[in-house]
Amino acid sequence: MRVLFLHCDFLEYEVREKALPSAEDLPPEKRKGRIEDALVCFISAEKEDEADLEGVAKEAVRNIEEVAAQVKATRIAVYPYAHLSSSLAASAPAKQIFALLDQRLAKSGFQVLSSPFGYYKSFRVSVKGHPLSELSREIRATVAAREDVSEAVKAEAKLVSSWFVLEPNGGIHALSLDGGKVVGFDFAGHENLRKFAQYEMAKSREAKEEPPHARLMRELELVDYEPGSDPGNLRFYAKGRLIKGLLEEFVTRRVVEYGAMEVESPVMYDFEHPALKSYLDRFPARQYVVQTPNKKAFLRFSACFGQFLIAHDMVISYKQLPLPLYELTRYSFRAEQRGELSALRRLRAFTMPDCHALCADLAQATEHLMVRFEVAWKLLADIGFRMPEDFEVGLRVTDEFYEKNKEFCGAYARRWGKPVLMERWSHQFFYYAFKYEWNFVDANLKAAALTTDQIDTENATRFRITYTDAAGKEQHPLILHLSPSGAIERVMYALLEKAAFDREAGKPPMLPLWLAPVQVRLIPVSRDQLPVCEKFLAEFAGVRADLDDMGDTLNKAIRRAEKEWVPFIAVVGKREAESGAPSVRVRATKEQKEMSPAALRDAILRETAGRPSRPLPLPAHLSKRPTFRG
Repeated sequence: MRVLFLHCDFLEYEVREKALPSAEDLPPEKRKGRIEDALVCFISAEKEDEADLEGVAKEAVRNIEEVAAQVKATRIAVYPYAHLSSSLAASAPAKQIFALLDQRLAKSGFQVLSSPFGYYKSFRVSVKGHPLSELSREIRATVAAREDVSEAVKAEAKLVSSWFVLEPNGGIHALSLDGGKVVGFDFAGHENLRKFAQYEMAKSREAKEEPPHARLMRELELVDYEPGSDPGNLRFYAKGRLIKGLLEEFVTRRVVEYGAMEVESPVMYDFEHPALKSYLDRFPARQYVVQTPNKKAFLRFSACFGQFLIAHDMVISYKQLPLPLYELTRYSFRAEQRGELSALRRLRAFTMPDCHALCADLAQATEHLMVRFEVAWKLLADIGFRMPEDFEVGLRVTDEFYEKNKEFCGAYARRWGKPVLMERWSHQFFYYAFKYEWNFVDANLKAAALTTDQIDTENATRFRITYTDAAGKEQHPLILHLSPSGAIERVMYALLEKAAFDREAGKPPMLPLWLAPVQVRLIPVSRDQLPVCEKFLAEFAGVRADLDDMGDTLNKAIRRAEKEWVPFIAVVGKREAESGAPSVRVRATKEQKEMSPAALRDAILRETAGRPSRPLPLPAHLSKRPTFRG
């Protein structure tokens, strides 16, 4: 089945004549139709749909519901349209499919207008024209076959957990849900922890509303949905690619400085490889499965496979432990369920920094885990987060690990400096016995893990990774799994959500200065000052500065810069041109002061010192720039 989605102000049609001799005669009231403010679905039923009419109808309804939710449509028009495919279904099964669509969409609560099947019709349509108003999809009843669900995912769905709050002073409080509310701990002063506990204990992952960052990423021309790809795959415009590239570079630099050896591994692996197949069933993720010319394969969902296979072939001594390997995957893939996809927060293709460390034993593993804790803490602080205020910790442990390592868990909470949420399992369902996550709680009360590290007790044996101990015997190490920042896209999500919170609090929303695509905007009061602005622009070496040469009024130019969250707006009038010191508006503090280009440049370089830098990602003159989102 092929579907063209149009979000319309209206659709109206009129039946002209039969296209199929078998088409039923229509009463006069059904020969015309009109619907307003609706999602119009032009649909071609195809030959291969005949193999599973129920399945393709079910999948089509799921797609329609998804798109309707994105555009906030409650009215649906179903319009049979043979011109989307050259391999059409026979009329009888096609008619059955359309009947199933009508029934199921109505049952879902939509107001449905169904254009008659088997007729030539004239129609008029008015499309709204926003970014999601025109989409096309190819739908198959077998869409679920693209993902294989691991035993760990199935176990996770049935998992019964015990929940606690662990305080820095060692206090522990059992939690439960009572009438949908978390009880068992006084959350006064820890409102975000309460929201996080509610989210985790209710286990509701469905994204029902568009989060604030989804609108911001498009308004700022950073990131957008890609209708030509699978859901959960995004396009990055020039500014967004700059931010993503800077974050990738910074994370990699910090991990290499900590001592990790950077490697690179394939994006695709053999599904039937015995060690890999076994690991798949212990990892709580849905895989993308692909058929190559000679084998069944899957797309990696992390860098684990590549690093484990590399470690399997290495000759390692106890003297070299702990031994860290690192890769920044572009990309990792997880076939997340459609209702859980949410802009930059939860994707199907993402960029993941993955750093594994081989450790001799549990004592070395817990000690080194805290070394990596400090690496991640400083990294997130230097990116621009408040530590630990911007995050809530989730500790996940087996009962056995907790009982034997209470002191370590308590020390972790003390180092974090505020209460943490702890989930305990009676048995080890996954490959790790201990895991922590630093979670950002957004405006939609959804939590997303950024930094995470785990103590893996299984995979060294599974992949036959060994080291030689002091007695000359082969031993299996424990493996730590650190993502120091979480997926790069998720870092961008958290920064944009954080900016949205600032705006709600009456503060100017902005990105950290080192990540701002444009750091300085020069604005001439009139065209007479353009030559001076050109001269000033040349003085901002090493800083991302541009020039508004559009010729608009000063107020309009300033508003444009403010909408783009430019941190420093340097206005140049006659007086500033003569003095050589533009009037600078500072977004962070709302101050206005006169500064020479050299002084402003030096201030920016001081504040961004130690972070990567890249050139302006767009032409320096606004008149030369295209608009990415018309």
